[in-house]
Amino acid sequence: MIHLTTKAVIKLKEFAEAEGLPPSIRLAVKGSGCAGFSNDMTLDDIVGELDEVIEQDGVKIIVDQMSIQYLEDATIDFVESEFASGFKFIVPNSKGSCGCGSSVSY
Repeated sequence: MIHLTTKAVIKLKEFAEAEGLPPSIRLAVKGSGCAGFSNDMTLDDIVGELDEVIEQDGVKIIVDQMSIQYLEDATIDFVESEFASGFKFIVPNSKGSCGCGSSVSY
């Protein structure tokens, strides 16, 4: 099961409302970066035939069949610091990441 923190839910709803979209995201794992993969999240409400759909606190989470195996038990948080802010994937199935944190290995 994929989990969103309370802060992530609040921010996702804010961003979706600002774009005039429903609070619905698509998560995906894509081949990318020096560690091999990157975790991707976009506002999207189109559900494909083979997609998994999880609903949490009014947010629809859509994940394709390939990505769900990598993102099992993942938590998505929204972090803010003095220098940056954004969504952070916490994935217990990952084996490591590159130095800058933009890609991950499974």
